[in-house]
Amino acid sequence: MPKVLPRGAFILFFLVLALGVFGQPDFYHHLTISRADSLRGQLRPERTCYDVGYYHLGVSLDIPNRTVYGFSEITYRILRDFRRLQIDLFANMAIDSIVQNGVTLAYERDEDAVFVDFPEGQQTASLVGTIKIYYHGQPKVAKNPPWDGGFSWTQDSDESPWVLVSCEGIGASLWWPNKDHLSDEPDSMDIEIVVPDSLMAVSNGILVSEQKMPDHQKSYHWHVSYPINNYNVTLYAGRYAHFHEYYVAMDGDSLDLDYYVLPEHLAKAKQHFAQVHEMLRIYESYLGKYPFWKDGYALVESPTLGMEHQGAISYGNKYKRGYLGGRILKNMDWDYIIIHESGHEYWGNSVSCNDLAEMWLHEGFTTYMEALYVEKKYDYETAVEYLLSQKKNIRNHAPIVGPKGVHFRPMYSTDQYYKGSWILHSLRNAIDNDSLWFAIFRGFYEAHALSHATTQDFVTYVNAQTGGDYTAFFEQYLNYARPPKLLYRLQQRHGKLWCQYKWEADVKGFDMPVRVGRPGHFMRLHPNTKEWKEINLGKMKTRAFRVDDSGFYVFGERVGW
Repeated sequence: MPKVLPRGAFILFFLVLALGVFGQPDFYHHLTISRADSLRGQLRPERTCYDVGYYHLGVSLDIPNRTVYGFSEITYRILRDFRRLQIDLFANMAIDSIVQNGVTLAYERDEDAVFVDFPEGQQTASLVGTIKIYYHGQPKVAKNPPWDGGFSWTQDSDESPWVLVSCEGIGASLWWPNKDHLSDEPDSMDIEIVVPDSLMAVSNGILVSEQKMPDHQKSYHWHVSYPINNYNVTLYAGRYAHFHEYYVAMDGDSLDLDYYVLPEHLAKAKQHFAQVHEMLRIYESYLGKYPFWKDGYALVESPTLGMEHQGAISYGNKYKRGYLGGRILKNMDWDYIIIHESGHEYWGNSVSCNDLAEMWLHEGFTTYMEALYVEKKYDYETAVEYLLSQKKNIRNHAPIVGPKGVHFRPMYSTDQYYKGSWILHSLRNAIDNDSLWFAIFRGFYEAHALSHATTQDFVTYVNAQTGGDYTAFFEQYLNYARPPKLLYRLQQRHGKLWCQYKWEADVKGFDMPVRVGRPGHFMRLHPNTKEWKEINLGKMKTRAFRVDDSGFYVFGERVGW
């Protein structure tokens, strides 16, 4: 991890070993990291000394002034004796006081970090501690939500206020005080939101109570009974109509389905959201029951496209097929936002990464879930066609795994989605055993459900389950910008086509199998990077030769002969 320099300084970050056993190339050699991003991304002693067990967040919205007033109560486990801990809150948000057991604590602000001092220290013998931070301010306004994080202070068609927040990547500390690092999630959480009584406030989990307040205000109390990513903690305030259904799982258990939509869209929503049942059944067939069963599943209409807020998914696809009417094949009819964001309930919300550098574990796995949804709803060939339609979105400008220990959001993040999905599709075809592949996919999920996982965890799991070594496979696809290239030579001899082949890759030990030939008659090869191999493809014209890029994300290049 980079060294923290004095305030205002910058770090020239030389990334030598940022990915566990993998040797990261020097792509990020000259990456400049600000002090603020270092403080956000590092697991410094002031963070590792404690583990968050519970948050109690209370906020009141002053909508005309775009201001939030509130408190964040943090109950934590003491992992090591300490006198100072770090929490996070954007510098533009004011802290009114920090209190423990009625005693006001001193604190120091450094960029977006807040260092809280304890006069008597916190001892492991105490096991747990609690602090309460009172704060207020005008949180950052999102310029292009949900990709640019912040608050959206909008109005609906009736000119009533319509408010929500999205903060993936940028961080939850833009609007409430917390330990803003992906590695630490609370075991549970309570969220109380005060809004004008003409509006309804929706958040994560289940609605515990709603209560009238003075001055035409109303308080909504929500409870989350599972671990939750900080960036998934959310609020919506709007003129909502609510309807409820049940989904019945394969074992007969019933899941609460709640929908919050604008009143004028109620009839349309009841018809459009019927597809949720099929989606849940398909995902259950792959990975088991919906992971946040006690808290239920919800879609909340929003003025922005979508976000995977746990148990309260932001829905803004305007009740259209695909992605605002496009981005899926013409013969398909399903809502991209429902399918993708619900996939995140498994990958990202249940299984979470520890560091922004490995967000492909959220986005790549969820994008692959789209293809699996298509495969189950239609067939494998249609799923491959869908995957092929996404290939044009892969940029290969940078490794999809970034540097760890800093607050870093990769510039070319679409590769986390589409290239990540194609990595999994390629791995499936490399393993070439669907029974084993789906056992790996589900087994890895179940091993890390409601918890965290790293890339190395997945590599280790794949190697253990297959009895092979896919380390070089992952190193090439995740740590280098370009995919492997199959070099080949073709020659007609006595009416038959001969092919010589080898891999060109950044990782010298790369040896993924691949298929070549003509569609419907592909042959499986086992190239490596060390030597040319040769195969007789039989009676085939040179012009018919193809590298199977429908099963593997590879480039092919004919050389020589």
